[in-house]
Amino acid sequence: MKPLIDIQGLCKSFGAVEVLHGIDLSVQSGEVVVVIGPSGSGKSTLIRCINLLEDYQGGVVLVDNIQVKRGAGLAQVRAEVGMVFQSFNLFPHLSALDNVALGPLRVKHLDKDAAHAIARDLLVKVGMAEHAHKYPAQLSGGQQQRVAIARALAMEPKVILFDEPTSALDPEMVGEVLDVMQNLAKTGVTMVIVTHEMGFARRVADRVIFMDAGRIVEQGSPEPFFNAPQEPRTQAFLKAILQH
Repeated sequence: MKPLIDIQGLCKSFGAVEVLHGIDLSVQSGEVVVVIGPSGSGKSTLIRCINLLEDYQGGVVLVDNIQVKRGAGLAQVRAEVGMVFQSFNLFPHLSALDNVALGPLRVKHLDKDAAHAIARDLLVKVGMAEHAHKYPAQLSGGQQQRVAIARALAMEPKVILFDEPTSALDPEMVGEVLDVMQNLAKTGVTMVIVTHEMGFARRVADRVIFMDAGRIVEQGSPEPFFNAPQEPRTQAFLKAILQH
């Protein structure tokens, strides 16, 4: 079976600094892959290359067998790849409902009633129905992030990328976002998640990937990965992070 995401030999540099060194990674449809690693290891850059938010210099990225590159096919790829950022990126002048309805309206050209019906259903799904008519400034960070997840889902993407979705949140708001993501994982949505939340990774991931210095050092299913990591660098990272 062809993977939904197929990355071969991905290389990415910022100027003279090479931040991804020949990454090979495939993600199957319905798989939940969690990417962990120290700051500066290339995790966020890796997922931003999947929908070309970052241009890359070498290798091939395929999403649903379409090559991710500048040109005519890029809009098609981006329509199939949802993205949830650290910093919500909601439009401040639109209500929660209108933020979620925007993609179906503008990209899928649905009429307003149909787009709002989709948005309402998704706000229910993320526990935000009662806040549909509030503006982002009236919502907590956790609530804004849940709206952002609903917005990503509104395009019915084949995969959703999460770039440290809880790192900008106050600690007491992290759980509400992780709960939504955990419920989402159970529905069979393909997810690639960059996170520092190890307990969440252990509960939700089908596969955990550890990156360091622009390379994939180790990967595996959560239990063996966390209980018996093979690589010394993985062992040192987990020991440091799990002691906190």
